Amino acid sequence: MNRRLRIGVSARIQYGDAAKLGYLKKNLYFLEQSFVRWLQSAGVLVYLVPDVVDRASNALTLADYAQELDGLVLQGGSDISPQTYGEAPLRPEWGGDPERDRYELDLLNRFLDAKKPVLGICRGLQLISVALGGTLYQDTETQKPGAQVHRDPTVYDDKYHYVEIVSGTRLAALYPGVKQARVNSIHHQAVKGLGAGLSIEARSLEDDVIEAARLTGPQYVAGVQWHPEFLHGRGEGVLDAAPLLGDFLQAARENSQSG
Repeated sequence: MNRRLRIGVSARIQYGDAAKLGYLKKNLYFLEQSFVRWLQSAGVLVYLVPDVVDRASNALTLADYAQELDGLVLQGGSDISPQTYGEAPLRPEWGGDPERDRYELDLLNRFLDAKKPVLGICRGLQLISVALGGTLYQDTETQKPGAQVHRDPTVYDDKYHYVEIVSGTRLAALYPGVKQARVNSIHHQAVKGLGAGLSIEARSLEDDVIEAARLTGPQYVAGVQWHPEFLHGRGEGVLDAAPLLGDFLQAARENSQSG
């Protein structure tokens, strides 16, 4: 394959506020800079995939993006709405973002239909699990017995904890000899009931929160709860982000060549 890989990334959404000035009145699709730099470090072309707004015309669908791109990475960001996995929000502030859920689930399903590789980051892991019938802790700290604090806005991506990698998994093969690893922690929700067909690849050492999972079977669908894009380039002391990205891109390359 001579051309560079084309990797789609789901968009974060900033909703417009009529009380603000200028472009802040408008809805924005965006991609965090560190995410771009992490993906580009492997020499791939990065495409932000927006929602298809005019669905009635059938002129363009998210399936068209899935056909043209070689793989999908699901960004982190806002909470998933409990309504998306069949629950009512226990508090108004835990209501999540149902509009983004609808768009990203559609996008994810189109890549699943196309048999293209998918990698989920933080919210992305949770979305993969929910898409396969899983549930989440709406608030990990209060709902999971013994849970540690997994998010501190004052330090953001400088909050760290340790995960234990499950032996015999593909993730363990990417990090030979690494049984425990230091990663960042920036999440409010966490996987509660794991989606069908997923197997656990890592757990939080402190409180057993699911930190990585992968779909069993031939299609590459995997996710991690930490943010490797913020670990990229940080050097010793944290889990190297390169093997995870390299493995996903190798799956995308092999899938593209076989197609």
